[in-house]
Amino acid sequence: MSSTPVAVVTGGAGFIGSHMVDLLVERGYAVRVIDNLVGGREANLAHHGSDSNVSFENRDIRTLTDDDPLFAGVDHVFHFAGIGDIVPSIDAPSEYMSVNVQGTVRVLEAARHAGIGGRLVYAASSSCYGLADVPTREDYAIAPQYPYALSKYMGEQSAFHWRAVYGLPVNSIRIFNAYGARSRTSGAYGAVFGVFLKQKLAGRPFTVVGDGTQTRDFCYVTDVARGFLSAAETDSVGRCYNLGAGKPQSVNRLVELLDGEVEYIPKRPGEPNCTWADISRVTEELGWLPEISFEDGVSRILDNISYWEDAPLWDASSIADATQTWFAHLSDAEEGAR
Repeated sequence: MSSTPVAVVTGGAGFIGSHMVDLLVERGYAVRVIDNLVGGREANLAHHGSDSNVSFENRDIRTLTDDDPLFAGVDHVFHFAGIGDIVPSIDAPSEYMSVNVQGTVRVLEAARHAGIGGRLVYAASSSCYGLADVPTREDYAIAPQYPYALSKYMGEQSAFHWRAVYGLPVNSIRIFNAYGARSRTSGAYGAVFGVFLKQKLAGRPFTVVGDGTQTRDFCYVTDVARGFLSAAETDSVGRCYNLGAGKPQSVNRLVELLDGEVEYIPKRPGEPNCTWADISRVTEELGWLPEISFEDGVSRILDNISYWEDAPLWDASSIADATQTWFAHLSDAEEGAR
Protein backbone atom coordinates (compact mmCIF):
# COMPACT_ATOMS: atom_id res chain seq x y z
CA MET A 1 0.00 0.00 0.00
CA SER A 2 0.98 3.61 -0.47
CA SER A 3 1.81 5.79 2.53
CA THR A 4 -1.69 7.23 2.27
CA PRO A 5 -4.02 4.33 1.51
CA VAL A 6 -6.67 4.97 -1.12
CA ALA A 7 -10.23 3.63 -1.14
CA VAL A 8 -13.09 3.83 -3.60
CA VAL A 9 -16.58 3.91 -2.08
CA THR A 10 -19.35 3.26 -4.57
CA GLY A 11 -22.64 4.70 -3.36
CA GLY A 12 -20.57 6.84 -1.02
CA ALA A 13 -23.17 9.61 -0.76
CA GLY A 14 -25.77 7.14 0.45
CA PHE A 15 -26.75 5.89 3.87
CA ILE A 16 -24.07 3.33 4.75
CA GLY A 17 -21.63 4.56 2.14
CA SER A 18 -21.35 8.05 3.63
CA HIS A 19 -20.60 6.58 7.05
CA MET A 20 -17.97 4.41 5.39
CA VAL A 21 -16.39 7.58 4.01
CA ASP A 22 -16.40 9.10 7.52
CA LEU A 23 -14.62 6.10 9.00
CA LEU A 24 -12.04 5.90 6.22
CA VAL A 25 -11.19 9.59 6.56
CA GLU A 26 -10.87 9.12 10.32
CA ARG A 27 -8.44 6.24 9.67
CA GLY A 28 -6.25 8.29 7.33
CA TYR A 29 -7.48 7.15 3.91
CA ALA A 30 -7.84 9.18 0.77
CA VAL A 31 -11.37 8.44 -0.43
CA ARG A 32 -12.85 8.53 -3.92
CA VAL A 33 -16.65 8.48 -4.02
CA ILE A 34 -18.84 7.56 -6.97
CA ASP A 35 -22.60 8.05 -6.61
CA ASN A 36 -25.34 8.99 -9.09
CA LEU A 37 -27.41 10.60 -6.29
CA VAL A 38 -30.52 8.56 -7.05
CA GLY A 39 -30.55 7.24 -3.50
CA GLY A 40 -27.69 9.30 -2.07
CA ARG A 41 -27.44 12.96 -1.12
CA GLU A 42 -24.50 15.32 -1.51
CA ALA A 43 -25.47 16.72 1.90
CA ASN A 44 -24.32 13.42 3.41
CA LEU A 45 -20.77 14.37 2.43
CA ALA A 46 -20.97 18.12 2.96
CA HIS A 47 -18.83 17.97 6.10
CA HIS A 48 -15.95 16.70 3.92
CA GLY A 49 -16.27 19.60 1.47
CA SER A 50 -12.94 21.19 2.38
CA ASP A 51 -11.03 17.91 2.67
CA SER A 52 -8.68 17.41 -0.28
CA ASN A 53 -8.51 13.70 0.55
CA VAL A 54 -12.17 13.21 -0.38
CA SER A 55 -13.23 13.44 -4.02
CA PHE A 56 -16.71 12.94 -5.47
CA GLU A 57 -17.92 11.91 -8.93
CA ASN A 58 -21.61 12.12 -9.79
CA ARG A 59 -21.77 9.05 -12.01
CA ASP A 60 -23.64 5.80 -12.47
CA ILE A 61 -21.47 2.74 -11.78
CA ARG A 62 -22.67 1.28 -15.08
CA THR A 63 -20.53 3.91 -16.87
CA LEU A 64 -17.29 2.59 -15.33
CA THR A 65 -14.71 1.41 -17.87
CA ASP A 66 -12.12 -1.32 -17.52
CA ASP A 67 -9.34 1.26 -17.27
CA ASP A 68 -11.35 3.83 -15.33
CA PRO A 69 -9.02 6.40 -13.70
CA LEU A 70 -11.21 6.40 -10.58
CA PHE A 71 -9.65 3.06 -9.66
CA ALA A 72 -6.03 3.86 -10.48
CA GLY A 73 -3.69 3.16 -7.55
CA VAL A 74 -6.54 2.06 -5.28
CA ASP A 75 -6.03 -0.19 -2.28
CA HIS A 76 -9.58 -1.06 -1.22
CA VAL A 77 -13.01 -0.86 -2.89
CA PHE A 78 -16.21 -0.73 -0.83
CA HIS A 79 -19.15 -1.48 -3.10
CA PHE A 80 -22.45 -0.11 -1.73
CA ALA A 81 -23.93 1.36 -4.92
CA GLY A 82 -27.21 -0.17 -6.04
CA ILE A 83 -30.96 0.07 -5.70
CA GLY A 84 -31.79 -0.56 -2.07
CA ASP A 85 -35.57 -0.20 -1.88
CA ILE A 86 -37.12 -3.65 -1.56
CA VAL A 87 -40.83 -3.29 -2.36
CA PRO A 88 -40.45 -1.58 -5.80
CA SER A 89 -38.31 -4.47 -7.06
CA ILE A 90 -41.55 -6.35 -7.73
CA ASP A 91 -42.51 -3.69 -10.30
CA ALA A 92 -39.08 -3.04 -11.84
CA PRO A 93 -37.03 -6.26 -11.76
CA SER A 94 -35.07 -5.42 -14.92
CA GLU A 95 -33.73 -2.19 -13.45
CA TYR A 96 -32.67 -4.00 -10.28
CA MET A 97 -30.79 -6.59 -12.32
CA SER A 98 -29.19 -3.87 -14.43
CA VAL A 99 -27.92 -1.84 -11.49
CA ASN A 100 -27.30 -4.46 -8.81
CA VAL A 101 -25.85 -7.16 -11.08
CA GLN A 102 -24.49 -5.53 -14.23
CA GLY A 103 -23.43 -2.47 -12.25
CA THR A 104 -21.53 -4.75 -9.90
CA VAL A 105 -19.81 -6.39 -12.87
CA ARG A 106 -18.60 -2.97 -14.02
CA VAL A 107 -17.16 -2.34 -10.53
CA LEU A 108 -15.50 -5.76 -10.51
CA GLU A 109 -13.95 -5.21 -13.92
CA ALA A 110 -12.63 -1.77 -13.01
CA ALA A 111 -11.10 -3.20 -9.83
CA ARG A 112 -9.64 -6.19 -11.68
CA HIS A 113 -7.97 -4.13 -14.38
CA ALA A 114 -6.65 -1.65 -11.81
CA GLY A 115 -5.00 -4.48 -9.87
CA ILE A 116 -6.24 -3.24 -6.51
CA GLY A 117 -3.76 -3.81 -3.72
CA GLY A 118 -6.15 -4.68 -0.92
CA ARG A 119 -9.72 -5.97 -0.91
CA LEU A 120 -13.02 -5.36 -2.64
CA VAL A 121 -15.77 -5.66 -0.04
CA TYR A 122 -19.23 -6.26 -1.46
CA ALA A 123 -22.34 -5.05 0.37
CA ALA A 124 -24.58 -8.11 0.23
CA SER A 125 -27.98 -8.55 1.82
CA SER A 126 -29.34 -10.98 4.38
CA SER A 127 -32.49 -11.08 2.25
CA CYS A 128 -30.72 -13.80 0.25
CA TYR A 129 -31.72 -16.26 3.01
CA GLY A 130 -35.43 -15.66 2.57
CA LEU A 131 -37.56 -17.18 5.33
CA ALA A 132 -34.60 -18.70 7.14
CA ASP A 133 -34.14 -20.52 10.41
CA VAL A 134 -32.63 -18.33 13.12
CA PRO A 135 -30.03 -17.47 14.21
CA THR A 136 -28.91 -17.61 10.60
CA ARG A 137 -25.43 -18.82 9.68
CA GLU A 138 -23.58 -18.12 6.45
CA ASP A 139 -23.96 -21.74 5.32
CA TYR A 140 -27.77 -21.71 5.51
CA ALA A 141 -29.83 -22.25 2.37
CA ILE A 142 -30.19 -19.38 -0.08
CA ALA A 143 -33.84 -18.67 -0.94
CA PRO A 144 -34.46 -15.08 -2.17
CA GLN A 145 -38.16 -14.22 -2.09
CA TYR A 146 -38.28 -11.15 -4.37
CA PRO A 147 -36.20 -9.52 -7.15
CA TYR A 148 -34.23 -7.19 -4.87
CA ALA A 149 -32.97 -10.16 -2.83
CA LEU A 150 -32.13 -12.11 -5.98
CA SER A 151 -30.27 -9.20 -7.55
CA LYS A 152 -28.12 -8.63 -4.46
CA TYR A 153 -27.29 -12.33 -4.25
CA MET A 154 -26.38 -12.45 -7.94
CA GLY A 155 -24.10 -9.47 -7.37
CA GLU A 156 -22.42 -11.33 -4.53
CA GLN A 157 -22.01 -14.46 -6.63
CA SER A 158 -20.49 -12.34 -9.40
CA ALA A 159 -17.95 -10.98 -6.92
CA PHE A 160 -16.96 -14.49 -5.81
CA HIS A 161 -16.83 -15.63 -9.44
CA TRP A 162 -14.33 -12.85 -10.16
CA ARG A 163 -12.38 -14.13 -7.17
CA ALA A 164 -12.39 -17.72 -8.48
CA VAL A 165 -11.63 -16.93 -12.14
CA TYR A 166 -9.52 -13.78 -11.99
CA GLY A 167 -8.09 -13.87 -8.48
CA LEU A 168 -9.78 -10.61 -7.46
CA PRO A 169 -9.39 -10.27 -3.67
CA VAL A 170 -13.03 -10.18 -2.59
CA ASN A 171 -14.91 -10.44 0.69
CA SER A 172 -18.63 -9.97 1.23
CA ILE A 173 -20.72 -8.64 4.10
CA ARG A 174 -24.34 -9.81 4.32
CA ILE A 175 -25.98 -6.89 6.08
CA PHE A 176 -29.01 -7.65 8.20
CA ASN A 177 -31.01 -4.57 9.26
CA ALA A 178 -28.82 -1.48 9.19
CA TYR A 179 -30.27 1.67 10.72
CA GLY A 180 -29.03 5.07 11.79
CA ALA A 181 -28.52 8.66 10.74
CA ARG A 182 -28.83 9.42 7.00
CA SER A 183 -30.96 6.40 6.18
CA ARG A 184 -32.79 6.75 2.87
CA THR A 185 -35.57 9.29 2.37
CA SER A 186 -36.40 8.33 -1.22
CA GLY A 187 -39.91 8.43 -2.63
CA ALA A 188 -40.25 4.66 -2.50
CA TYR A 189 -42.02 2.89 0.35
CA GLY A 190 -39.32 1.03 2.25
CA ALA A 191 -37.34 0.76 5.43
CA VAL A 192 -39.29 1.07 8.67
CA PHE A 193 -37.16 3.86 10.17
CA GLY A 194 -37.68 6.29 7.30
CA VAL A 195 -41.42 5.64 7.34
CA PHE A 196 -41.80 5.97 11.11
CA LEU A 197 -39.59 9.04 11.53
CA LYS A 198 -41.55 11.08 9.00
CA GLN A 199 -44.79 9.92 10.63
CA LYS A 200 -43.46 11.08 14.00
CA LEU A 201 -42.53 14.49 12.59
CA ALA A 202 -46.02 14.82 11.11
CA GLY A 203 -47.77 13.69 14.29
CA ARG A 204 -49.28 10.70 12.48
CA PRO A 205 -49.63 7.13 13.76
CA PHE A 206 -46.90 4.59 13.05
CA THR A 207 -48.07 2.11 10.39
CA VAL A 208 -46.99 -1.18 11.94
CA VAL A 209 -47.02 -4.20 9.63
CA GLY A 210 -48.77 -7.20 11.15
CA ASP A 211 -49.02 -7.18 14.94
CA GLY A 212 -45.58 -5.67 15.54
CA THR A 213 -44.18 -8.75 17.25
CA GLN A 214 -41.94 -9.50 14.27
CA THR A 215 -38.28 -8.92 15.11
CA ARG A 216 -35.37 -7.53 13.12
CA ASP A 217 -31.64 -7.72 13.78
CA PHE A 218 -31.04 -3.97 13.77
CA CYS A 219 -27.37 -2.97 13.55
CA TYR A 220 -26.29 0.65 13.87
CA VAL A 221 -24.68 2.08 10.76
CA THR A 222 -21.34 3.04 12.32
CA ASP A 223 -20.97 -0.55 13.52
CA VAL A 224 -21.71 -1.70 9.97
CA ALA A 225 -18.98 0.57 8.59
CA ARG A 226 -16.48 -0.86 11.08
CA GLY A 227 -17.39 -4.35 9.91
CA PHE A 228 -16.65 -3.41 6.31
CA LEU A 229 -13.28 -1.94 7.19
CA SER A 230 -12.41 -5.10 9.11
CA ALA A 231 -13.33 -7.18 6.04
CA ALA A 232 -10.98 -5.03 3.94
CA GLU A 233 -8.01 -4.99 6.29
CA THR A 234 -8.04 -8.72 7.07
CA ASP A 235 -5.65 -11.23 5.52
CA SER A 236 -8.64 -13.46 4.75
CA VAL A 237 -10.10 -13.45 1.25
CA GLY A 238 -13.04 -15.09 -0.46
CA ARG A 239 -15.16 -14.98 2.69
CA CYS A 240 -18.73 -13.88 3.37
CA TYR A 241 -19.82 -12.63 6.77
CA ASN A 242 -23.21 -12.05 8.36
CA LEU A 243 -23.38 -8.66 10.04
CA GLY A 244 -26.05 -7.84 12.60
CA ALA A 245 -26.22 -6.99 16.26
CA GLY A 246 -27.16 -10.56 17.11
CA LYS A 247 -30.00 -9.26 19.32
CA PRO A 248 -33.30 -9.02 17.38
CA GLN A 249 -35.68 -6.24 18.42
CA SER A 250 -39.44 -6.20 17.83
CA VAL A 251 -41.15 -3.48 15.84
CA ASN A 252 -43.30 -2.91 18.91
CA ARG A 253 -40.12 -2.13 20.88
CA LEU A 254 -39.10 0.39 18.24
CA VAL A 255 -42.50 2.06 18.48
CA GLU A 256 -42.14 2.19 22.26
CA LEU A 257 -38.81 3.98 21.94
CA LEU A 258 -40.12 6.39 19.29
CA ASP A 259 -43.26 7.05 21.38
CA GLY A 260 -46.43 7.47 19.37
CA GLU A 261 -49.79 6.06 18.32
CA VAL A 262 -50.00 2.94 16.17
CA GLU A 263 -52.09 1.84 13.20
CA TYR A 264 -51.74 -1.81 12.21
CA ILE A 265 -51.67 -2.80 8.53
CA PRO A 266 -51.63 -6.25 6.88
CA LYS A 267 -48.51 -8.39 7.09
CA ARG A 268 -46.73 -8.77 3.75
CA PRO A 269 -46.10 -12.23 2.27
CA GLY A 270 -42.50 -13.23 1.66
CA GLU A 271 -41.14 -11.40 4.69
CA PRO A 272 -39.70 -13.27 7.68
CA ASN A 273 -41.10 -13.05 11.19
CA CYS A 274 -37.56 -12.78 12.52
CA THR A 275 -34.16 -11.82 11.16
CA TRP A 276 -31.29 -12.80 13.41
CA ALA A 277 -27.67 -13.00 12.36
CA ASP A 278 -25.36 -15.60 13.76
CA ILE A 279 -22.28 -13.37 14.02
CA SER A 280 -19.87 -16.05 15.20
CA ARG A 281 -17.82 -15.99 12.01
CA VAL A 282 -17.32 -12.22 11.80
CA THR A 283 -16.52 -12.11 15.50
CA GLU A 284 -14.04 -14.98 15.43
CA GLU A 285 -12.32 -14.16 12.13
CA LEU A 286 -12.39 -10.36 12.11
CA GLY A 287 -12.70 -9.55 15.81
CA TRP A 288 -15.79 -7.44 15.12
CA LEU A 289 -18.52 -6.85 17.67
CA PRO A 290 -21.35 -4.30 17.68
CA GLU A 291 -20.82 -1.35 20.00
CA ILE A 292 -24.04 0.70 19.78
CA SER A 293 -27.06 -0.60 21.70
CA PHE A 294 -30.50 -0.42 20.09
CA GLU A 295 -31.67 2.14 22.63
CA ASP A 296 -28.62 4.32 22.07
CA GLY A 297 -28.98 4.02 18.31
CA VAL A 298 -32.62 5.09 18.32
CA SER A 299 -31.72 8.00 20.61
CA ARG A 300 -29.05 9.15 18.16
CA ILE A 301 -31.57 9.06 15.33
CA LEU A 302 -34.10 11.09 17.28
CA ASP A 303 -31.41 13.69 17.94
CA ASN A 304 -31.17 14.10 14.15
CA ILE A 305 -34.82 13.59 13.23
CA SER A 306 -34.95 16.80 11.17
CA TYR A 307 -33.05 14.88 8.45
CA TRP A 308 -36.34 13.18 7.57
CA GLU A 309 -38.32 16.42 7.09
CA ASP A 310 -38.27 15.95 3.32
CA ALA A 311 -39.12 12.26 3.41
CA PRO A 312 -42.48 11.16 1.94
CA LEU A 313 -45.33 10.75 4.42
CA TRP A 314 -46.93 7.31 4.26
CA ASP A 315 -50.29 6.20 5.62
CA ALA A 316 -52.25 2.95 5.44
CA SER A 317 -53.91 3.92 2.16
CA SER A 318 -50.77 4.98 0.29
CA ILE A 319 -48.90 1.92 1.59
CA ALA A 320 -51.69 -0.33 0.31
CA ASP A 321 -51.37 1.27 -3.12
CA ALA A 322 -47.56 0.96 -3.12
CA THR A 323 -47.64 -2.71 -2.11
CA GLN A 324 -50.54 -3.85 -4.30
CA THR A 325 -48.28 -5.61 -6.82
CA TRP A 326 -46.23 -7.11 -3.99
CA PHE A 327 -49.32 -8.73 -2.48
CA ALA A 328 -50.57 -9.89 -5.87
CA HIS A 329 -47.38 -11.71 -6.86
CA LEU A 330 -45.99 -12.91 -3.55
CA SER A 331 -49.34 -14.07 -2.21
CA ASP A 332 -49.66 -16.26 -5.29
CA ALA A 333 -46.09 -17.52 -4.85
CA GLU A 334 -46.70 -18.30 -1.20
CA GLU A 335 -49.91 -20.17 -2.05
CA GLY A 336 -48.17 -22.14 -4.80
CA ALA A 337 -45.40 -23.22 -2.43
CA ARG A 338 -47.87 -24.93 -0.11
